[in-house]
Amino acid sequence: MTHPISLAFLTTFDIGPVEAVRIAAAAGYRMVGLRILPAAAAGEPDYPLLSDDGLLAEVRAAMDDTGVSIGDVEIIRLKPENDWDLFARFVDRCQALSARHVLVAGDDAEPGRLTESFARFCDLAAPAGLTADLEFMPWTAVPDLAAASAIVEAAGRENGGVLVDALHYDRSDTTLAQVAALSPARVNYVQFCDGAVPYDPSDEGLIRVARGERLFPGEGGIDMIGLARAIPEGVTISVEVPHRQLATRIDPLGRATMAMAATQAILRAAGRA
Repeated sequence: MTHPISLAFLTTFDIGPVEAVRIAAAAGYRMVGLRILPAAAAGEPDYPLLSDDGLLAEVRAAMDDTGVSIGDVEIIRLKPENDWDLFARFVDRCQALSARHVLVAGDDAEPGRLTESFARFCDLAAPAGLTADLEFMPWTAVPDLAAASAIVEAAGRENGGVLVDALHYDRSDTTLAQVAALSPARVNYVQFCDGAVPYDPSDEGLIRVARGERLFPGEGGIDMIGLARAIPEGVTISVEVPHRQLATRIDPLGRATMAMAATQAILRAAGRA
């Protein structure tokens, strides 16, 4: 069974959503990921797609023209206190885009409260046909796969999932055996990239690489073939390779094409093409 491949927002971070849809189509992707709410990066601007109806219509037109759909939408950060009205508007926008998945990050150090917030967001997302996918990241309150799984299972929502990012799997206390043991019902999509080895294990170093120094699959030291074999067959792969320096030399279409070719090479090597 082949894996649908999606172009992650960060791989072509330097373009707008309409161009992202068209570049995804040109590079052979079936889906594209978009960002509507800012992540934690300092100085990150607001995203007009949340409120600009004209831009939403342009994105929908590009989707109709190309056949590319919206895979995941970023990003919900669950904190001790959350703006649930904002989250509701976000979900409405995701539904208007016919999106499938929402990337969720955990920034609340109190596990019980974080679990309650995750369950509440799952309930908000479910009527819109969205999954809520909790991504573990070593510097957050959800540092590894075991922590993410515990929250998702405790929340007990059918649309709740665990998001495995290749970089965070490699940099956290997570094993391929744990990835392989995940119920396929809890894995809605995964993120592929590679990373240099050795690496700076500090939070600052991990964040710097995650947001701007990732490598194409197969170019670093992560066991990408092993990961490809550990994930559920047929699950969507979002290729997330932000590389700020490379972006000064290679245009978005070129980077998207390189990311696709690298991912396909890994899948062939893993017997998953």
